[in-house]
Amino acid sequence: MLDYVFTSILGSTESAAAGVTSGDYFLCTIASILLGLIVAVVYMYRNSYSKSFVVTIALLPVIVQMVIMLVNGNIGAGVAVMGVFNLVRFRSIPGSAKDIASVFLSMAIGLATGMGFLSLAIVFTIIVSILNIVFSRTSFGKKPMPPKVLSITVPEDLEFEGMFDEVFTRYTEENELTSVQTSNMGALYQLKYNIQMKEGESEKAMIDELRCLNGNLKISCGLAPIAKEVL
Repeated sequence: MLDYVFTSILGSTESAAAGVTSGDYFLCTIASILLGLIVAVVYMYRNSYSKSFVVTIALLPVIVQMVIMLVNGNIGAGVAVMGVFNLVRFRSIPGSAKDIASVFLSMAIGLATGMGFLSLAIVFTIIVSILNIVFSRTSFGKKPMPPKVLSITVPEDLEFEGMFDEVFTRYTEENELTSVQTSNMGALYQLKYNIQMKEGESEKAMIDELRCLNGNLKISCGLAPIAKEVL
């Protein structure tokens, strides 16, 4: 049973390019299209996406499959195709880690179907798709509490150094003053802190206490900007 999964329908890989029949070709093509659609659907699950990228992921397996069928056993053609892929790589824009993983998955499927390993491609796609969905639905790799940026406005005559430490000690795990700048012609100071809230603590309660200390001037608290996930 397992031996069948690792068996190519095209026979010997050394002579696959010359021995491909029309039936084998269309069977591999149909498998590439269906598996590409599965990868595209899984990629769209709980992820922001553009139509052009989803279509690319869906078509990539059948494109790679055709390339592999043409260059299989031909070293010169394989080197030429590798150069073409390098040119395409430099014309592509940076993507997130999930984008790049989906592209590699589509290419791996195309490699498998191009060499006739249809059962292996199907099993591989199912396993990776299930893992992708499971990891997306669970808290795997997610921080318990995201870091936040706290901005506090204080009057120019207020000695703010150390004034908010007691409040921060009760409500935050970590806090760091990252910038101080003047506003309103120097009449006000804007303080920015990177903070990590304690589990279960209320932001509203913390801000209410800070308002009593800064003269009820503007206070804002939001998520810290997170760098784009890249590989």
